[in-house]
Amino acid sequence: MNIDDILAAASVIPVLEIPTIESAAPLAKALSAGGLRVVELTLRTDCALKAVSVMQDAAPDLIIGMGTIRTADDIKAACDVGSSFVVSPGASLTLLDALVASGAPSLPGVATASEAMTAFDAGFVAMKFFPAEPAGGISYLKSLAGPLPDIVFCPTGGISAEKAPNYLVLPNVACVGGSWIAPKAAIEAGDWAKIEANARNAAQL
Repeated sequence: MNIDDILAAASVIPVLEIPTIESAAPLAKALSAGGLRVVELTLRTDCALKAVSVMQDAAPDLIIGMGTIRTADDIKAACDVGSSFVVSPGASLTLLDALVASGAPSLPGVATASEAMTAFDAGFVAMKFFPAEPAGGISYLKSLAGPLPDIVFCPTGGISAEKAPNYLVLPNVACVGGSWIAPKAAIEAGDWAKIEANARNAAQL
């Protein structure tokens, strides 16, 4: 799959911080049962890489990506465990080169017009807009649509269930990312019913 295929399968991408490997399988099943197809794990916990295969086995229909990618080593580690795509919080020139060289479907992170243009020059037309709310949110994305009509974004950061629909109607937004679907507290509590309900609501946006 290329990044266009992945974005087309997503409405809301839950951004997940997996605290223990034991939570990976039931979390995957809850998200899949709720109707979501694309998820992003964050490379912030010791079990994040191992969780990719565990979640894939538990819910084969999920498209699982790895976020918090900052280096070429991170890209390789994510791809080696079967991540379908990679996401970065920002995009240095070195990281952009590494993403291109890897061939992995990627969402480089940008927060300004200049950063978006730099990523576009490197060959990317789809990007993560992060941190969305602190960086200007909906009004900023509206401002970018005129001069940068050939770039699409997945805004992430500070977006809630209530705010998500207002992002999704923008012409330059392909999907949104958010942690409200499976917050860390709900994962730690094993509240899979709540996560499934949140996923179902998100899938309907």
